[in-house]
Amino acid sequence: MDKNMLLNRYAAGERNFSGVTLHQANLRDIDLSGANLSGVDLSGADLNRANLSGCDLSRANLTNADLNGANLSGANLSETNLIGADMVHVNLEASNLHRADLRSASLVLANLARANLSESELSGTNFSGANLFHADFSTTNLYEAEITGADLTGAIITEEEMSTEKANTGLSHKWVTWAGGR
Repeated sequence: MDKNMLLNRYAAGERNFSGVTLHQANLRDIDLSGANLSGVDLSGADLNRANLSGCDLSRANLTNADLNGANLSGANLSETNLIGADMVHVNLEASNLHRADLRSASLVLANLARANLSESELSGTNFSGANLFHADFSTTNLYEAEITGADLTGAIITEEEMSTEKANTGLSHKWVTWAGGR
């Protein structure tokens, strides 16, 4: 399937694009809000400023995708592969990233308020300046993650994951809700 076929089918009211391959497709500024994109291959795709709010992207492959400025608020990204994805200024508010793989992804200045990142792989992920207000980081791997300047107010984090050996935080943990009951 190519971009034009996808847009035509979406405009005609179709919302189920499960399993479609759009490897390295130019989908910049596309609006697919509410679509079922579960299991799609969007590896290397350009999704700059795309509107994917409310989409089901569970088990999708977004390896090395460019999602800068994209809107994924309320999206289901559970078990999605986002290794190396560029997600600067992305809106992931209230999204489900349970068991997602975000190793080495860039989420600089991203909005992840109330996002579920439980059991996700976050080693080497850059969350600098991100809004992580009430985000759930329980049972995640934050090894070598960068969280400098991020707002962790009310975030749920397993205390072991925030040890100075594991995460470069440069912040106070005063407003963090420790999953271990600290």
